Amino acid sequence: MLNFIYYPVSFIMWVWHKAFGFVFGADSGISWVLAVIFLVFTLRAILYKPFVGQVRSMRKMQEMAPEMQKLRKKYANDKQKLAAEMQKLQSENGANPLGGCLPVLVQVPVFIGLFHVLREFKPGKTENYFFGADEVRSFVDSDFFGAKLGASVVNTQYSTTSLAELGGNLTSQLIVMIPLMIIAGIFTHITARHSVARQAANPAAMANSQTAIMNKLMLYVFPIGVVVGGPFLPLAILFYWVSNNLWTLGQQYVVYKRIDAEEAEKKEKASAQRNSLAPKPGQKPQRDVRGVTDGATNGAAPADEVEIDSNGSGDGDPSAAPAKKPGAKPVNKPKPGAKPVGGKPANRPAGQGGRPGGGNRTQARKGKKRR
Repeated sequence: MLNFIYYPVSFIMWVWHKAFGFVFGADSGISWVLAVIFLVFTLRAILYKPFVGQVRSMRKMQEMAPEMQKLRKKYANDKQKLAAEMQKLQSENGANPLGGCLPVLVQVPVFIGLFHVLREFKPGKTENYFFGADEVRSFVDSDFFGAKLGASVVNTQYSTTSLAELGGNLTSQLIVMIPLMIIAGIFTHITARHSVARQAANPAAMANSQTAIMNKLMLYVFPIGVVVGGPFLPLAILFYWVSNNLWTLGQQYVVYKRIDAEEAEKKEKASAQRNSLAPKPGQKPQRDVRGVTDGATNGAAPADEVEIDSNGSGDGDPSAAPAKKPGAKPVNKPKPGAKPVGGKPANRPAGQGGRPGGGNRTQARKGKKRR
């Protein structure tokens, strides 16, 4: 029924056994152990990009934790509205909670497939999916320091071929399996601790009770489960478990370091952009005077620093005159202390007698005659 899982798993293992069998020999236990280990590495290499997406999704979910906590309090009595608002928040931030589960979900069928393929390595069997009769016999006869890869210490009806059927002995099996069980439990704990340490950087995310429970399960229950369940698993599965945790540790280090570097670079760029737009210390703001924003644009001095003569030109030099808006009237503004040009006061029309207040006296006389 699950041949779509069993065939790909057996094929990858078959390819690696052929490669390492060419170096160490087809019947060597080392060739079979390396075939299992590189089956793990092949799978994890295929899942590298989904793992990066998982880390990014987890980072976004952690950043959204305060907003999600507010929504839980606001819609505590309306589950339907809460689900809609949560989905809206995740959509706006580009977060996908299911994206973080994909690498784990894919590894589950591979684990099941490998377990099933190992069960089918039985004495006298003529084929095992991609493996032929000679390769089945090679696996049954091989051992790793006296321990049989397809046998477990404790056999059940769902377990693999018994240790006696494969021609092994309990002492050799325990000598190899016990250290592997302990190592598998330790690596599982270290991997979980590394993940929890990343979450600890966000107190809002750690405040969630479900997250706290899950972290405790990852830190303590899963590692203990590996050690306790080790005797019921084939030796090859323990090699699978140890190599999988080793890959996870290395991959977490590389991916987290890369994402941290990307975020630091983004922060530096944003800070540099803000600094470039901010005014420098002591810098005066630019003013727009008579349409001239900055006299430096045309090489002339600012408009309020140009000397204006009676004709409205700057110091008699047309090239030095500031640019004027179309239709603007000339402004005859003398410099402080300058004498009027032509003996007349500055800004006085000629028709007012040339004296201050001349126009007002003439109007006063006309008013008296009318009376």
